[in-house]
Amino acid sequence: MEWTTKTNGDYPIEAAIRVLGDDLLIAVWGGTHPHIGAVGIAHPRPSLKDPELLSATTSVYTVMGHKEDTVVQTMATRVAAALNRTVVVTAGIHWDNLTPGAIGKIAAACDTLTQTIIAETTAKVGKLKEAED
Repeated sequence: MEWTTKTNGDYPIEAAIRVLGDDLLIAVWGGTHPHIGAVGIAHPRPSLKDPELLSATTSVYTVMGHKEDTVVQTMATRVAAALNRTVVVTAGIHWDNLTPGAIGKIAAACDTLTQTIIAETTAKVGKLKEAED
């Protein structure tokens, strides 16, 4: 199963979500030059603070000169913990001459996109149940 979703506003961000078995592959892009600037992979696990809650461990690879590492780490971690699925996120977002305010709007759009991805995935395929002992 695969679908796309996007945010609105001055700096729209898009995502393609693909279900691969129990896992999710999410490609995120926006701006004038979509690309792969960073990749994050998150695996759900019990929270270290409260083992009754899910968290995730995330690893990130960033292409030299790119700054999407925060986007992929945050999105992969949140989606994996919310859905109890292994998640890979790629991101490449580029607009020229961004101001700090514009960067804040893009970060907010990525946060909104993350929430949308969690809600849409829950509705379309659901969360994975925790493995039985």
